[in-house]
Amino acid sequence: MQWRMRLTASLFVFHVLFLYRAEAQIRYSIPEELKTGSLVGNVAQDLGLDLKRLRSGRARIVTGESIQYTELETDKGTLVVNERIDREQLCGDLTPCSFTFEILLEKPMELHPVTIEVLDVNDNAPTFQNSHLEFEISESAALGSRFVLESAEDADVGQNSLQNYILTPTDNFVLKEYVNPDGSKYAEMVLQKPLDREAQSRLSLKLLAVDGGNPQKSGTVNIEINVLDANDNAPVFNQSLYKAAVIENAPKGTHVVTVNASDIDTGSNGKVSYYFSKSKAGIADLFDIDEATGRIYVAKEIDFEKDKKIEFRVEAKDQGGLIDSSKVEIEVLDINDNAPIINVMSFTSPVSEDSAPEAKDHGGLTGTSKVIFDVIDVNDNAPIINVMSFSSPLSEDARPGTTIAVLNIKDADSERNGQIKCSIDGKLPFKIETSLTNYYNLVSDQHFDRESISEYNITITATDFGSPPLSSSTKLHLKISDVNDNAPLFDKNSYTAYITENNSPGFSIFTVSARDSDWNQNARISYLLEEQQVSGSPVSTYVSLNSETGVLSAVRSFDYEQIKHIALVIKAQDGGSPPLSSNVTVKMIIQDQNDNPPQVLYPVQTGGSLVAEMVPRSADMGYLVTKVVAVDVDSGQNAWLSYKLQKATDRALFEVGLQNGEIRTIRQVTDKDAVKQRLTVIVEDNGQPSRSATVIVNVAVADSFPEVLSEFTELTHDKEYNDNLTFYLVLALAVVSFLFITCLVVIISVKIYRWRQSRILYHSNLPVIPYYPPRYSDTLGTGTLPHVYNYEVCRTTDSRKSDCKFGRAGSQNVLIMDPSCTGTMQRIQSEKSILDEPDSPLEVSQRIFVFSKSSYIVNF
Repeated sequence: MQWRMRLTASLFVFHVLFLYRAEAQIRYSIPEELKTGSLVGNVAQDLGLDLKRLRSGRARIVTGESIQYTELETDKGTLVVNERIDREQLCGDLTPCSFTFEILLEKPMELHPVTIEVLDVNDNAPTFQNSHLEFEISESAALGSRFVLESAEDADVGQNSLQNYILTPTDNFVLKEYVNPDGSKYAEMVLQKPLDREAQSRLSLKLLAVDGGNPQKSGTVNIEINVLDANDNAPVFNQSLYKAAVIENAPKGTHVVTVNASDIDTGSNGKVSYYFSKSKAGIADLFDIDEATGRIYVAKEIDFEKDKKIEFRVEAKDQGGLIDSSKVEIEVLDINDNAPIINVMSFTSPVSEDSAPEAKDHGGLTGTSKVIFDVIDVNDNAPIINVMSFSSPLSEDARPGTTIAVLNIKDADSERNGQIKCSIDGKLPFKIETSLTNYYNLVSDQHFDRESISEYNITITATDFGSPPLSSSTKLHLKISDVNDNAPLFDKNSYTAYITENNSPGFSIFTVSARDSDWNQNARISYLLEEQQVSGSPVSTYVSLNSETGVLSAVRSFDYEQIKHIALVIKAQDGGSPPLSSNVTVKMIIQDQNDNPPQVLYPVQTGGSLVAEMVPRSADMGYLVTKVVAVDVDSGQNAWLSYKLQKATDRALFEVGLQNGEIRTIRQVTDKDAVKQRLTVIVEDNGQPSRSATVIVNVAVADSFPEVLSEFTELTHDKEYNDNLTFYLVLALAVVSFLFITCLVVIISVKIYRWRQSRILYHSNLPVIPYYPPRYSDTLGTGTLPHVYNYEVCRTTDSRKSDCKFGRAGSQNVLIMDPSCTGTMQRIQSEKSILDEPDSPLEVSQRIFVFSKSSYIVNF
């Protein structure tokens, strides 16, 4: 519990508010060598964070490439020891010793730097590199002669480091301690009583190095002194301190500095050799020294990042056994490799004998000279990029300034060689912002559009300011996730579809197509048919639409004669939330088929009476007999009609106009021509295949009505009916006939009433023969009559006793015969018909006559 009390006493926490979000920095102090799992501090409490925030933010420790000495327990919010912490291994001589890491939280992203100061524990005793030292000291050594002893090393710092030396016994020598500029201590033996080789040729001493820890620790080295015969002048260095500069990564064999010592003795006692002093371990691995000349060379590549300043001692020994030593310090300075390289060359300055260290032969007297090497930094370390956090994919509606990635970039070099600038390759909608030391944020710089660019390859380059500069790069692949911000678009602004009538139900008419530049569900399009009315019925009763493929199909068979086109509105809707849609108009045009035969309007074919056209025998060539009038309810070329004479009693007498249906004589009518002429005219349309209708035209070639009557009496019994009339024509004729008969009955009733009043008319069984006025307008050769024809009217008062009288028509006569008419023609010719009277106003206005069992010849 003692270390816990020390920890509690030394623990302090402080918060620093950063410009980057709301990060706080905390600092703890702990002793080294704590057991794994030992408590460091309550991070949640010190940062003011809730435990739920630690868990939801996936709090974790970010150390980069360093060892993770601590572990964060998110369920408790505490920081505990994860690895054994050895302060000497972590920091060496550096004090105070600390290491730093960051606690990273997400959603939102936060970084909280944490600094752990490692307090020293007295776990290292002072140690000497050698277990014993040997000195050869001349008996002639003067009092006050100094002998430098090997320095002890203690890896601890502060009070736990080396404090002082103790020499035992102290009969001939006393111990004096000195402090180097760097704070380290070394000791020298000072001769206080002359040596007498004859009395004692070998002395055994013990040097004890003691630290200031509790409990106190110490190290011991045995000193053996051989008393030599007199060589009373030791080598003396011409400088007490040598300074030089060596470039980092200097090649092996590079000359750094030359040390020089002189001995005023003669012979072998004045010949000097140079050696490295047995001080810090590892110096002999970095440098070589020429024993004869004192030139010091680089023996191994020097790394500025490990050793910024190197200090050691050089000893000069003559042949007589006297030794002088010089201290060498090498300071490692961080500069670029293009800077001048400063080598401190050897130099000699006058040194008086009084200023030189005292030495005795065989006494190993050592003079001190220091050599300092400044190591010049070379830009040999490229920046190291660590991606701490990266958010991908990123929604395309992310606002500018959104943090995408957090980078940690470090450079092991120093000064300008370790300063970093971070950039993005190419013109991309991102920028780099600095947050904490060595931390950079990659943030968005503008709005994104996934439909334009769906992903980015981001290359981030970190470059130092060295000369030449070094750089490193890392690549991030950022994907942009889709947002439903585009409505479906049809290929065209409107569509026109064509379908031929009489189609089969289910027939595919047309396919609409829309595209959506969004992705996945947001681009999944459904097609919908907007509700509307077509001829009073829902449009869905006419067509159907496949919601996935956009195929428009017919629900039923279409009839061009009933509906010619349909206007539809189709909506394309995507699967986003909320969905987006667009509409398009489809005009569906029904195309005509030749599915209706021509219908003959004139002459009317009746089943009970016979209609005949009269041609006088005096008719010349080209005489217009009649005109066949027909129509076709189809359209276009399917309604273009042509007329042909199929059969005729005398083909040499009549012809039919191909386009207008006019029947004309093609020669002069003669007395030899038969009175009864029967013509069969076929009417064809221009469809593929064509349809046709047939009409029979009866022509009477005669100048008088009795002649015609006798000829056509039997003809009516052999009446042929047109078998090509369709069901629709028969139905239409029946309805028209019904209405027509109704009107005629009313008219006849009125006429009979008037006749009875005037006592002129008698009851007669002779039927009234109706006749349509042959006056039509000629329109595009549809077979109508272009002229006006006038007829006289002949009536009989009694069909059983009187004859029929008929008059000459102004241009043409039409004869309609009924089989019941058997009266004599003489009676008709002898009597003046009462019908010669002017027509009544009702007759003039209607121009329609009723037929019954009595027969009439009508004149218009």
